Amino acid sequence: MDEASEVRQGEELDAKKIEVFLRDVVPGLEGEMTIQQFPSGASNLTYLITLGDREMVLRRPPLGTKAKTAHDMGREYKVLKALGSVYPYCPQPLAYTEDPEVMGCSFYVMERIRGIVLRRDIPDSLGIGPGEMTRLCENLFKVLYELHSVDYRNVGLEDLGKPEGYVERQVTGWSRRYRAARTPDVPEAEVVMNWLKEKMPPDTDVPCLIHNDFKFDNVVLDPENPLKIIGVLDWEMTTLGDPLMDLGGTLAYWVEAGDPEEMQLMRSVPTNARGALKRKELVMIYERLSGRAIQHLDFYLCFGYFKLAVIVQQIYYRYYHGQTQDTRFQAMGYVVGILEKAAMRIIDQSKI
Repeated sequence: MDEASEVRQGEELDAKKIEVFLRDVVPGLEGEMTIQQFPSGASNLTYLITLGDREMVLRRPPLGTKAKTAHDMGREYKVLKALGSVYPYCPQPLAYTEDPEVMGCSFYVMERIRGIVLRRDIPDSLGIGPGEMTRLCENLFKVLYELHSVDYRNVGLEDLGKPEGYVERQVTGWSRRYRAARTPDVPEAEVVMNWLKEKMPPDTDVPCLIHNDFKFDNVVLDPENPLKIIGVLDWEMTTLGDPLMDLGGTLAYWVEAGDPEEMQLMRSVPTNARGALKRKELVMIYERLSGRAIQHLDFYLCFGYFKLAVIVQQIYYRYYHGQTQDTRFQAMGYVVGILEKAAMRIIDQSKI
């Protein structure tokens, strides 16, 4: 179970202002309020708000310098409101505000989905053997494809993004972000960025809603049946675009058995467990679900590694410049180097 703990020093909230706001906009709240923090997130700050027997989750942007378009709380809230009726894995959104008097930044509150979140390794107590792990991997990709199958026009999200030119904007935008956030102790990555620019595939003919950070520790499993996914979290980067960009991002997190040792060291989810499917097998599952052969996979996976490197570097930038004291971020510059090497391996072996 993903449990909250004491709030980290320097990331405290003004409890009185939060309580006044919540009691005003969320009906039926009773009892005393407590605030704890979920310690695992590395981007937005996430808190557990308890009022009586009601459990809610508050999300706000991180402290320090942030990418201009990142951490859009209003966007995340809008997506959850729209998808709730057609995609049963969304937490129920309860409140959102941009009023600087409450917290000094925008934030939103949602109902907590209580369940299991898998981190680096699977606890033995869950009883997930090789066969169960195979089915869980299949279920994960079915839930991803379900999102890609949502008719975004019917839920009012047609203005969430611009599918035309999506891949080009992603390559250009994430390259710009990397250059802006680069510190002297990480690779230049110019070869990777130039290769991605040269090898961009054309626009997809099946644009859809994409999550952009879909992975094991962003889904919630049913405590009574750990093979069943009951929640999908972290919707801040959701947009309209190429579903294969989403697939490549998920595969970039997928450190499988047999990957280099340095990749194993940076693994954050249990994708190398016995029975876990390999990346090629996952691509075959997605092809079967979508009825389409996947071309340009090297590009999508290489971009997935690069984008993840940029996200990690943006977090490391805050630590490097003293904008956060969270010691979990101390080694993230090393992780950026590992991901750049992974992208270079794709480039060196690619035939596209």
